[in-house]
Amino acid sequence: MKKLRNKITKNQFSYLLILLLVVSALTVFSLNTYAQDDTQQVPTDRNIFADIAAETNDGVVKVTTEVKIDTSQNPYYSDPFYRYFFGDQLPESDEPRTREGYGSGFIVSKEGYIVTNQHVVNNADNVKVTINGFDDPVPAEIVWSDFNLDLAVLKVDVEKDLTVLELGNSDNLRPGDWAVAIGNPFGFEHTVTAGVISALGRPIKVPTNTGQIREYTNLIQLDAAINPGNSGGPLLNIDGEVIGINTAVSSQGQGIGFAIPVNEIKGIINELKRTGEVIRPWLGVSFRGINEDIKEYFKLDNTKGVLVMGTVKDSPAAKAGLQKYDIIKEIDQQPIEGTDDLVEIINNKEIGEKIMIRVIRNGESEVMFAEIGKRPDRM
Repeated sequence: MKKLRNKITKNQFSYLLILLLVVSALTVFSLNTYAQDDTQQVPTDRNIFADIAAETNDGVVKVTTEVKIDTSQNPYYSDPFYRYFFGDQLPESDEPRTREGYGSGFIVSKEGYIVTNQHVVNNADNVKVTINGFDDPVPAEIVWSDFNLDLAVLKVDVEKDLTVLELGNSDNLRPGDWAVAIGNPFGFEHTVTAGVISALGRPIKVPTNTGQIREYTNLIQLDAAINPGNSGGPLLNIDGEVIGINTAVSSQGQGIGFAIPVNEIKGIINELKRTGEVIRPWLGVSFRGINEDIKEYFKLDNTKGVLVMGTVKDSPAAKAGLQKYDIIKEIDQQPIEGTDDLVEIINNKEIGEKIMIRVIRNGESEVMFAEIGKRPDRM
């Protein structure tokens, strides 16, 4: 009996040992397989962010602008008492001065097209870009810009080959995805920061130095550090593709930045490559949505429609008779629920196409007609 008991114990031990060996082998195989699958997304044997920076750095540029300042417009210069006490210390009023600004951009074509923010080059009299591998800054021409989109395209003519950044698909982004920002914050060239996509579709309003309010409706929120000077630089995914254009930082908290989805500029780039210009339909009106305060002030039944805030001189809107504080309710009998409807309808029109606009003015419904124009290259 004792021998039988010992024999059974030994058999059990053998089975247990075999079982442990099998489980260990399966575990190692499973871990290796997981590591191989995971390596395809976030490599652990190398610094993915350093690789992205090395591969894309030459495609990121520093944008420097000069704006002439008319000192004769300074009210102090026309004050005889001020000039009596301080005049000798001031430059002559008829001598223009220049104010320098800077931002970032990235190269999108071998032809020399560079994407940046409109607010980086707004009202610039002179634009230059600093490109890795070039001894001196290169003069750049603003070939297209749009205030509402806050996007601009520059063009440089150079003989050297340029490093072109590949455009990704911003529609595929998810909160939590890795993101890398490259730019020139506070003038520190080619600064690399990394973080994650925090949220998508963020709307924000930013006051400009001209007193206008720029409304963004579809921004990428990120926690990668961006600062003044990063504007216009690329936001990249871990494949090194551009997924956004770094644009703004939150004044209410640290570590909150925003980027324009790259898909909003793709059509512009393709059209420039194909035709050398951008032809977009244009009405020439600035507007805003209607909130409860505006509804009550104008004694409206609801918040549907858009409020006209002004028209561009000699634009289709001005020629049609649209006025400030008109409320656009319909275009070609299509209801205008809000600002997105107006933008979409106009963008789908052809240059030269006539449209019928119904507005509310002073409580009365009026109809006017406009002919869609071509959006100016610079606005």
